[in-house]
Amino acid sequence: MAFFDALNRLLGDPNEKELKRLWPVVTDVRQACQNPEIRALTISDLPKKTAELKLRIQSDEAGGKKPQRASDEVLPDAFAVAIRACELLKESGAKIQLGKQEFVWDMIPFDVQILGGIALHRGNIAEMRTGEGKTLVCTMPVYLNALLGKGVHVVTVNDYLARRDAAWMGILYRALGLTVGVIVHGLPSAARREAYAADVTYGTNSEFGFDYLRDNMAPSLQRQVQRGLHYAIVDEVDSILIDEARTPLIISQPADESTTKYVQYAQLVGELKEGEHFTKDEKQRTAVLTEEGIKKMEQLLGIENIYTDRGFQEVHHIEQALKARAIFQRDIDYVVSPDNEVVIVDEFTGRLMPGRRYSHGLHQAIEAKERVAVQRESKTLATITFQNYFRLFKKLAGMTGTAKTEEEEFESIYKLRVLTIPTHRKMIRTDKTDAIYRTVAAKFTAVAKIAREKYEKGQPVLIGTTSVEKSEAMSALLEREGIPHQVLNAKNHEKEAEIVSKAGQEKSITIATNMAGPRVISIFLIP
Repeated sequence: MAFFDALNRLLGDPNEKELKRLWPVVTDVRQACQNPEIRALTISDLPKKTAELKLRIQSDEAGGKKPQRASDEVLPDAFAVAIRACELLKESGAKIQLGKQEFVWDMIPFDVQILGGIALHRGNIAEMRTGEGKTLVCTMPVYLNALLGKGVHVVTVNDYLARRDAAWMGILYRALGLTVGVIVHGLPSAARREAYAADVTYGTNSEFGFDYLRDNMAPSLQRQVQRGLHYAIVDEVDSILIDEARTPLIISQPADESTTKYVQYAQLVGELKEGEHFTKDEKQRTAVLTEEGIKKMEQLLGIENIYTDRGFQEVHHIEQALKARAIFQRDIDYVVSPDNEVVIVDEFTGRLMPGRRYSHGLHQAIEAKERVAVQRESKTLATITFQNYFRLFKKLAGMTGTAKTEEEEFESIYKLRVLTIPTHRKMIRTDKTDAIYRTVAAKFTAVAKIAREKYEKGQPVLIGTTSVEKSEAMSALLEREGIPHQVLNAKNHEKEAEIVSKAGQEKSITIATNMAGPRVISIFLIP
């Protein structure tokens, strides 16, 4: 690290060099904001101005300019119109209804937010600190690129954020004369087609990816819902494009094989002992039979050699049953719903994934282990990874609070450059060092002690956990201590909006898995 610091001092910080090139564009935007024509705009004039900007871009394209060049030349005026729209909404006291709460629009972009918007328009990743207003930042490049008439995707990590941001920022887009759509789980095809036809479409990475697969399986163009992949801005880009990059999206249908074998093998592997009959590697998430384990299974099955042609097909069932028992844990990797269904918990967001199933018979093996109805194994009809899907977009950008650590991967895989955007004001938050404890019990006790201290002072607290199981264990400890609190995890996700709306209030203590996101007051992370 010292070497790179010295190199940056010698050659100049590449991030600062790029920002130095972008700051004059911010100045151009501010000058455009003072243009008498733009200052004279009223709410009713905004859609007309949007139509005028669209004609300018179309005229430039007709004259032989590439879309990127045409939009670059319109950028100062387009950003200035978006900023003027924000001012007019604030002046008019425009209100937004988000669930049971009502908010008055009071947002006008700062210079650093304009800078972040320019970085996003140019196909970069804008790394901005939590609380710097990334949701507003993306509206300016979204508006500019929507003028091309090819649609803009804004990608969020869950349905809640997709709905919230579409409603919240939708008031701005509609004032500008743009249409807004939102793609969430369970939306019918006709509604999806309409949402994709909008100028701006909010949705989750999973929904966008599955719609792409379904469109590729559609028997005719009329049955497709998407309309091309022009420009996307990905929120929490490190989570979606790095952490979940190789996660496969799979569309499948039930196979013909009987489910009785899964029940049989779940019972048989129950007789195996760890260390004697099998070993497991939790990091690689694999479980392997030892020589003694192979002999034990051959004895239980009455097969001389399971690795011959006669027994080879049995090996697959054994491996999946063993993996289900030794590696996959209830309330961590999955939950059993009140309807006795095994529902996957997304390891990145902490949310339930209804309708999604593990492939290659693993889901059936888990169902047999939990003694619920075993559904038939599926065969794959279409599949794609998030990495391959997002590389299909003609232009891609992203925003997050933590991207520099994955900068090399972003550049090599997606050709995306990471730009660290400065904060609007000097940072005053204290980022304390990690506290390490010898045992889990000691760590939980320490967290409970801190939570009580903060509660007695009236300070709000969020206690972050990595699984449903640990969030419930922490809850039980606080209950014994008599500390009032709320629990947000995959088991009670339907109360998310209510719990999040109360988080941050005086004396509120919230225990949550990673589905809570970065909207916190104080965070104590329990790994």
